[in-house]
Amino acid sequence: MATSGTAAFNPDIAEICEEAFERCGLEMRSGYDLRTARRSLNIMSAEWSNRGLNLWTVAEGTVSITAGTATYTLPSDTIDLLEHVIRTGSGSTQSDQSLTRISGSTYATLTSKNSEGKPVQIYVDRQATPTVTLWPVPDSASTYTLVYWRIRRIEDVGAAASDTYDAPSRFIPPLVAGLAYQIALKRPEVDLNRVALLKAAYEEQFTLAADEDRSKASVQFVPSISSV
Repeated sequence: MATSGTAAFNPDIAEICEEAFERCGLEMRSGYDLRTARRSLNIMSAEWSNRGLNLWTVAEGTVSITAGTATYTLPSDTIDLLEHVIRTGSGSTQSDQSLTRISGSTYATLTSKNSEGKPVQIYVDRQATPTVTLWPVPDSASTYTLVYWRIRRIEDVGAAASDTYDAPSRFIPPLVAGLAYQIALKRPEVDLNRVALLKAAYEEQFTLAADEDRSKASVQFVPSISSV
């Protein structure tokens, strides 16, 4: 039996929206229908970030440390940091030392904030513009680099209907199911029983995808959500 020989199915935003409308028993007929669906997709992206760690949004980053400077700005799409080390040397002399994360209240009560040395602690300030503060303040005894692994935001759904969604293929089912549920909430002509079925289908599909998205290693990253 002949098959396609491909495994590249990745619907664009227009196709995702059309499928979601069809699951509601509706047709996507206007530019407004596409705009409101696109807006719902972006809101759902924020909801997915609140549900926990999405492995495809983990990214490594580095910051070159300046002696005497304790605070550094992270990329604006950073949600949180998972791991962080101070690196010295390079090549065969490279050495990474893990940094202990402290809360805002702990940092606020440090009595020697301006002490200099090799950093051993880090305070992550998760504001609209996230920053990290190192303690002790980096000295000039060595060249330091902050290496971190962050959770970034899911990319926005843009205006181009031909764009694809920023997620692996295993998340296409909950993406469509979730959008169908969100559209149904906004359309009074959709029967309440169908709304309930769409919500149940969304939660089931998201659970399946999230379970598959977990790390298969014996140790996995777990976000530490501390107070700011």
